[in-house]
Amino acid sequence: MGSFGGVSADAYARFMGRFSTPLAVSFADAGLVGVSPDARVLDVGCGPGMLTAELVRRRGADAVVAVDPEPAFVAATAEACRGVDARVARAEELPFDDGEFGAALAQLVVHFMTDPVRGVAEMARVTTTGGLVSACVWDHGGGGGPLSDFWRVAQRLDPDTRGEGGLSGASEGQLVEIFERAGLADVTQQVVESTLSFDGFDDWWQPFLLGVGPAGRYIAGLDATAIRRLERSLRDELGEGAFTITARAWAAVGVAR
Repeated sequence: MGSFGGVSADAYARFMGRFSTPLAVSFADAGLVGVSPDARVLDVGCGPGMLTAELVRRRGADAVVAVDPEPAFVAATAEACRGVDARVARAEELPFDDGEFGAALAQLVVHFMTDPVRGVAEMARVTTTGGLVSACVWDHGGGGGPLSDFWRVAQRLDPDTRGEGGLSGASEGQLVEIFERAGLADVTQQVVESTLSFDGFDDWWQPFLLGVGPAGRYIAGLDATAIRRLERSLRDELGEGAFTITARAWAAVGVAR
């Protein structure tokens, strides 16, 4: 499972956490349906703890375990969600016995796994028979993700720009295929959404300069002239006034065998 190598928890929270925090509400709704209220739940690829905090709110800290390969993120999760068992671990090698959890969830993680099928299969392994495994990935492929405006303008300026549309699970049906290959039963797909309002362009733009994720790395690789050109084009596209973005993610839910 890949990491955000060197990106601080605060930078991640300012850039992607602003979208993933509200997303966690609808994603948890999907991933906990019918799961026993007494069951322990696992957050795989927890980052700085956006989904973890939502799971704690619903289940209590004692029932939540969180893992991430990035030590700084694990430390941030442990600090923000006191009482949670937070550990450094990769999705592809989870340090748990078979069937330990009633549900395993991975928010915005599958597309960063080194081996998505293996990572999801590990989630299934540590989930009890009949328990739920769920994951969601932004709809980068369909243009509905929170960064779609950014990538659309970047690709207009430079058609060779790759964007994030090709990431695993980022298009309709891909998560379902991954889940089925990982051996899960009764896999379903749904859309989960996150809505966020911005005071103006700068409120939206500044976190892009923190170097987080593919978009941040893309900007970091541009020279000053290219960054100014990109910023001007995005400013023209989005305007200076307040605006709201509703981003959608594909979610898959399957039953552990």
